[in-house]
Amino acid sequence: MKIKIKRIYDKPSKNDGARILIDRLWPRGISKKEANLDYWIKEVAPSNELRKWFNHEPVKFKDFKKRYQKELSVNPALSELKKVLTESKTSTLLYAAKNSEINHAVVLKDFLKRKCKGD
Repeated sequence: MKIKIKRIYDKPSKNDGARILIDRLWPRGISKKEANLDYWIKEVAPSNELRKWFNHEPVKFKDFKKRYQKELSVNPALSELKKVLTESKTSTLLYAAKNSEINHAVVLKDFLKRKCKGD
């Protein structure tokens, strides 16, 4: 299973495999047609409280990562996401954040890679 991450604003590609939006809120300025989604699993995103606290501030990323991983470890939506990932050879986790290195998709991908190895 190959997991990639990509901004939802980037053009869809046939190499994306299953396209999964992992944001809790629908991204601004993009239509459902443009998004070309296979799934929207919003419940796997950080809680509203954590998302608002983090506010994409780089100095908070280390702490955000720990808090989000803690949320993920008890999140029932993770099993839905894992099921989708196992059904596709390649999956792309889509997010709207501007920073490609400091966002929840990076944390989620890392968490999944570690978690799925142990399953």
